[in-house]
This record gives sequence, C-alpha cells and structure tokens, in this order.
Amino acid sequence: MEVRKVLTSVRRTVSSSSLRGRFSGLSSLTATPLNPVTNLRAHIEFVPAKIPRKRRLQTLAVAIWSTIIVWSTAIFLFLCSFPPLWPVLAAYIIWIRYIDKSPEYGGRLNPWFRSIKFWRYFAEYYPASFLKTCELPPDRPYVFGYHPHGMRGAICTFATESIGFSAAFPGIIPHLLTLTSNFRMPFYRDIVLAMGICAVSKRSCSNILKKGPGNSITIVVGGAAESLSAHPGTADLTLRKRLGFIKLAIQNGADLVPVFSFGENDIFQQMPNDKGTTLYTLQKKFQNAFGFTLPLFHGRGLLNYNLGLMPYRKRIVAVIGHPINVVQCDKPSLEEIMHVQQQYIDELMWIWNTYKDDFARTRTRELNIIE
Repeated sequence: MEVRKVLTSVRRTVSSSSLRGRFSGLSSLTATPLNPVTNLRAHIEFVPAKIPRKRRLQTLAVAIWSTIIVWSTAIFLFLCSFPPLWPVLAAYIIWIRYIDKSPEYGGRLNPWFRSIKFWRYFAEYYPASFLKTCELPPDRPYVFGYHPHGMRGAICTFATESIGFSAAFPGIIPHLLTLTSNFRMPFYRDIVLAMGICAVSKRSCSNILKKGPGNSITIVVGGAAESLSAHPGTADLTLRKRLGFIKLAIQNGADLVPVFSFGENDIFQQMPNDKGTTLYTLQKKFQNAFGFTLPLFHGRGLLNYNLGLMPYRKRIVAVIGHPINVVQCDKPSLEEIMHVQQQYIDELMWIWNTYKDDFARTRTRELNIIE
C-alpha cells in the first residue's frame, strides 16, 4: 500500500511538471503572435494610392506588352467558341502556316503603328533611350548586333519610334529579328510584323539585306545561352562562338554595328543558376530540346514594387557604336571572319569602357565574354 502511494505521488509530480513546461512553451509562442498577412505586407512594398496618371499609363503599357501573347491567344480561343467564325479562322490558320511569307521577307512594317503613343509610354516606363556615337549613312545595309540578351531596349530602339530611331538615322529601315516560332501565334504575329520584326533565320536575314542600301537587321547575338547569365550588375556575353552573323554580314556586304544596352540586365532578378547547379543543368537540357530556355526570374507587380513578373523601372541606354566596314565576299575564310569578329569585339569593349561610368555605376564586375 505504501509503495503504491509513493508511485502515485511520483506520477502526479512528473505529469504536473511536464504540463507546466508545455504551458510555458505555449505562452512563449503566444507572446509573438503569428500573422501571415501582416508578415506578407511587411515584405511587399505596395504602390501608393496617389500616383500620377502618366506613371499609371506607363505601367499599364508595360503590363499589356508583358502579357500580349496571353491576350492574343485568349482572344483567338474566344473567337473559336463561335461556330460561324470557324471557316474564317481556319482560313487564317492556313494563311499563317502555308501562304504568308512576310516573316521571311521583311515583315509588314507599319510606320503609323510604330509611332502610336502606346510605345512612348512603354519606353518612358524604364525609361529607355539610345546614344548615337556617329552617323550611319544610308548608302549600305547594316547588321546591328545587340548585347546583352534582352528585348525591352531592343523593342524601344529598333521596333518602335518611341525614342526616335528613324529621326536620328534617316534612311535606315530597322528590322528586329526574333524566333520563327513567334510567327505561329495567331494575332500576336500580326502585331510584331507591323513593328517590322522578322524571323531570325538565315533566309530572312539575306532577303532583308539584299533589298539594298538602308535596310538593316538587328540580331540579339547571345541568344538563349546568354539569357541564363543575365543578372543585375553583370555583363557576361556569349560571343566568341557566334560567327554566323559576321559571316552573314560579309556575304551581303553589310557593315557591322555593335550595340550595347546598359541596364538591360537590371530590370529583372534571376534565381541563382551558376554552372553546376541543378537549375542550370535543367535549363540547358530544356534549351537543347526546344531551342530556347526559360530563365526563372521575378520583378515587380502591377500594384507593388518587389513581387511579380513585370520589369523594374531601371534606366536602359542602348549605345550604338561605330560601324565596322566589311568587304563583300560570298565565301569568306575562317581567318577573315575571325579578323572581323576581333574588330567587332574591340568596338564593343570601347563602348563599355567609354560609357560604363555613366550608365553602369552599380556594376558588380566588368564586361566579360564567357564563351
């Protein structure tokens, strides 16, 4: 009996002490209440209620363009829900796939569409501008090489008149080039064709340059590989192995003009994807399979400044360098191509060294040609 009473008292003591410990733990948790909404609001910088109308229009223009593929596809699918429109839509698809060759023959550049006010708001959002280092006489064709990879500054400079390219270079007809797959998207293709954007195929490039003096193409040289290296404060270019656009310029007797766009890499934040990481490996496999890649990036939102898929408001300045004169040759040797490439790289480095302290003050390292 006495032993049983002792055991019972011990159990009561242990249980009461353990309960006191648990309750004290709970009290410490309740001392700092968990409120997910409050924590979320603390990390997201929301847009103030009072914003000038012009800035709202700028943000709206960028938001529309950032989702233009989604909108154009949604409109096409919506029209497909009306059976009376099926014959018209079927004819349109056939025309896109088998009849219309505009993407390979200079597009359908519409000066009015390139000059509408929408594009001015789009360019003022960043803001985007270009710097002219010399005159470009319209008595010859040109191949502009755009660096680093990114389309925002290229669109403002070469695909619209939002910052006055044609006024600065009279007689030069610009054609920004993009993936051929973009011209298979209903309605979206017609928008970019009106901007003078064409396919980046060899056939398309030759057809445009053969139209004669004043015609020009703009190639984003680094492509998908370079997009994986696009991080704020850096300028890592994929250029050494890119000889095709130089050979193309020599074959067509077109002067090469390097363009470096300061700020292009600063408008988005990309997830860390150094070589050797799992993310980088997956992105490269995706690129090898589909011909393009998907950088995992983020920017700002429509109603906040630090969470979303819209670009940040960062200044973009495209510096258009001096032309590199080439001698026309149908079958240039590798030595000739490499010689012109070195001239091209030297001019690109001159642009960087001359203007980096003006337009790349927040850089974390110098321009680097990684491959």
